[in-house]
Amino acid sequence: MTPGTKNMTAGCTVAAGFARGLMELAVTRGASREVLAERCGIRQADLDDPDRRIPIAQYVALMRAGQALCNDPALALHFGEMFDVFETSIVGLIGRSCETMADAFVQMNRFGRLVVEVDLRVADRYQLERARAGLWIIDTRQSPNEFPELTESSFARMVCAGRRYGTPQFVKAVHVTHAAPAYRAEYERIFQMPVVFESDRNALLTDEAWLTLPPAPPSSAPLPRYAFGILSAHAEALLASLESSKSTRGRVENLLIPILHTGEAKMETIASTLGLSRQTLFRRLKTEGVTFETVLDELRHTMALHYLRGKNTSVNETAYLLGFSEPAAFSRAFRRWTGSNPRQQKVAHRS
Repeated sequence: MTPGTKNMTAGCTVAAGFARGLMELAVTRGASREVLAERCGIRQADLDDPDRRIPIAQYVALMRAGQALCNDPALALHFGEMFDVFETSIVGLIGRSCETMADAFVQMNRFGRLVVEVDLRVADRYQLERARAGLWIIDTRQSPNEFPELTESSFARMVCAGRRYGTPQFVKAVHVTHAAPAYRAEYERIFQMPVVFESDRNALLTDEAWLTLPPAPPSSAPLPRYAFGILSAHAEALLASLESSKSTRGRVENLLIPILHTGEAKMETIASTLGLSRQTLFRRLKTEGVTFETVLDELRHTMALHYLRGKNTSVNETAYLLGFSEPAAFSRAFRRWTGSNPRQQKVAHRS
């Protein structure tokens, strides 16, 4: 067990793409890729596979090795400042697609485990707390001071991402539970606001108005290259065919696709959007020989095959994109659809 992780929940992991980003940053700052891999026990093949999960202990070892080899104790802050999760994870793409930061916050909690899974006992890592001073965004993970670098990189990423895309500065103060490090000046440079060390919480203080802001303004940078791996010609053609459909089923499918990932693909939601009662929608689908549950199930099957045949979407990401609460539930559904598990499908398609 890597020092500093003895009390972390067993089984916690990070996405291979996330670990790869940290390794690449360390290499650009002078670390040897081979020595990094040797010290943390992560093979290059582990980082090349989008379905791979890296144990949290190995990720901690990678961070600590990078700090030493780069002679940069503030490496975690720099990782958060420079690494854009939009480029490697569906989580960033989903956040950008939300209408408001309130919606993006819900999705960040729902999908956050795809990037960093730090405590299996906590369902939603981030909580909102309203107070006289403003709105607190609180990181509730257990034993945060065993690996304060995760706090550093997470908070730096939240603050710098908004700055990078030109959104108004919403954070007024940063609170962390760990003691002030020797590189405190880097906190001041990166956050550009008051930082309170040895606080009773790891949290960002913002205004209530932050919840109504868009994640990124319309004039910001275009969707990253990662998005185009998801929105391939096949998916665009499917969307186009659904939009041109005049059947009730086609209209339902067209409305389901954009909200599958939210886990809120419910009959009541679709009926309301169509201006129909639930019973009227039920009857119209019945005249076409289907039920809402059948339409949803078959759409998930179709989209699952598309995502798994692409090179950018992992099995776990596919599960959440389709609205499953857990990858295991998706695997059971996929076996019912095809007789095989999703990882076999992805490997077979690569071959």
